[in-house]
Amino acid sequence: MPNNQPNSTVEALKTALIAGVIALAIRTVAYEPFNIPSGSMIPTLLVGDYLFVSKFSYGYSQHSLPFSLPLISGRIFSRDPERGDVVVLKLPGDDSADYIKRIIGLPVDRIQVKNGILHINEEPVQRERIDDYLVRDESGNVMRERQYRETLPNGRSSNILEIGDSEPADNTPVYTVPPDHFFAMGNNRDNSRDSRFRGVGFIPRENLVGRAEFLFFSIDGSAWRMWEWPKTVRFDRLFTRIR
Repeated sequence: MPNNQPNSTVEALKTALIAGVIALAIRTVAYEPFNIPSGSMIPTLLVGDYLFVSKFSYGYSQHSLPFSLPLISGRIFSRDPERGDVVVLKLPGDDSADYIKRIIGLPVDRIQVKNGILHINEEPVQRERIDDYLVRDESGNVMRERQYRETLPNGRSSNILEIGDSEPADNTPVYTVPPDHFFAMGNNRDNSRDSRFRGVGFIPRENLVGRAEFLFFSIDGSAWRMWEWPKTVRFDRLFTRIR
């Protein structure tokens, strides 16, 4: 019998290569998975959440490509996000990490926070106090944080957290969003590095990576061994849409 092992090896490598190219193409033009490493979007997103981001929602830029390869100039098939969208983005001047925030300000909007209350174009955004949010610290102690239901001018609502209304970023100057830029904030308002801060600022249109769509997995992080996951998986969050 002839030895077919070399041909079999070549076919296996070709199959693996084709599968890799297909997976890379899907991640580039359709959906890419991301995980949440920080608490800046609590209570909308929790540390240990895993989600899919639609790469086609706003068109494509160099940040749609692996390693932000500079193969696309500007943005093609561009569509602007809506106010309230949760987006993955790159910071201006830093493509080394992905950030996830909520779009609050659109081009030429005037954004300001006064005594903890968000103002858009001089109008205060509706904010309704709801039940406190329970947060467990690293020592396992449960703490309460103020929770509000915030409704943006277009009717999009989400829950936000506030330690208080006199924290460093609870009173800001007026930020006028430049054309082709956006203003992004975290829902955990007093624990979020966002467009209110130097080093982040306004987000250029081409720095949008995609829109966060839905969670496909979530784990509270207390168990890192796979066989212990059933005890720590947040089953109530699986396959839920991100709003």
